[in-house]
Amino acid sequence: MTQDPETSKTQASGRAPVRMSRRGFGIAAGTMIVGGAVFASRWYNISAQAGVDGTLSTPDAHRAAVSGEIVLVDIRRPDEWERTGVGEGAVTIDMRRDDFTDVLLQHTAGQTDAPVALICARGVRSRRMTERLTAAGFTTIIDVPEGMLGSGAGPGWLKRGLPTVTWAAE
Repeated sequence: MTQDPETSKTQASGRAPVRMSRRGFGIAAGTMIVGGAVFASRWYNISAQAGVDGTLSTPDAHRAAVSGEIVLVDIRRPDEWERTGVGEGAVTIDMRRDDFTDVLLQHTAGQTDAPVALICARGVRSRRMTERLTAAGFTTIIDVPEGMLGSGAGPGWLKRGLPTVTWAAE
């Protein structure tokens, strides 16, 4: 008489094979859906608002940068600057640079109280960098939560048709 290998494993370990119940499957699926929604909301910065305290809309950021009221810093990566261009009036400083703060200080003439606005693709990285620079002693850091590509705060620099300049590696 031959014995089923699964039965021998069950008898040897004393446990039955694990099977997911419908309820367990539903809980797992629900968890994945909620997790995906949380990820998407953060990726697209759905809850962001432009124009509230400490933020600027992209048209306001453009106007202020061109007039010299703020230093607008595009903190995205060089490949992103190359792909979409850089907003007119913005300076480019890759947020991953080890010397990011030092380079920023060069653009603010060494003043940590100079108004600096940060823009990225969708406002997620600029929000994080705003917190980081505030913790480092900068007192007037402004977030542009729409970003270049748009978010929950608005359509973004490109969809609004704001001017860009072509970026080339320095």
